[in-house]
Amino acid sequence: MSGCALVGGEMAEHPGVMNPNDYDLAGFVVGVVDRPKMIGPHLVHEGDVILGLPSSGIHSNGYSLVRKVAIEGKTVEELERPLPELGGESLADAVMRPTTIYAGGLVRALKAGVPIHAMAHITGGGITENLNRALPANVDAVVDRGGEDGPAWDVPPVITYMVRAAGLTPDEAYKTFNMGVGMSIICGRDDVDEVCEGLVAQGFSPFVMGECVAGEGKVTYR
Repeated sequence: MSGCALVGGEMAEHPGVMNPNDYDLAGFVVGVVDRPKMIGPHLVHEGDVILGLPSSGIHSNGYSLVRKVAIEGKTVEELERPLPELGGESLADAVMRPTTIYAGGLVRALKAGVPIHAMAHITGGGITENLNRALPANVDAVVDRGGEDGPAWDVPPVITYMVRAAGLTPDEAYKTFNMGVGMSIICGRDDVDEVCEGLVAQGFSPFVMGECVAGEGKVTYR
């Protein structure tokens, strides 16, 4: 799906899922790019805009907590029962929804010349501990978390359900789940329309989720 070859991996823990003496071999990615074509924190500046691409659900992080607060102790019938708070979807279907793969469309967008400065895949650690990887040391990301109704973008019902089931504060939630943002993209303020058009052409639905300001390389919220 993303045009990668599996050449290595690492061990990961799965509390409550695997036997103590078992292990899981998980893959990682090594990429090669011509230096003049590199994007990253060195291109990010104060005033840049942060865009988000929607996630399909929980994606690949937070499942130890999901299992603890929503799965353990439930029967198969309970897991497969449609729930109004999940929009009529069952817990089983909601937590097993496949992760969106962004690689192909983003590579095509970059090859087409879409002026992207940096990107951050929102995985384990949520927005708080992933978006900062796309920032230089003198710039902060200010993410608009919205008010009582949540952010301006759509948060999948399964994530809202898990946040409530676990009793997470907003700060905890944004460090645990992707909160509806599977990929964040930073671009120049004058390039927002062009970048959005390029992303839409690849089948994405980008939205503005914040901006870059002078700072210390951290993610903050408003």
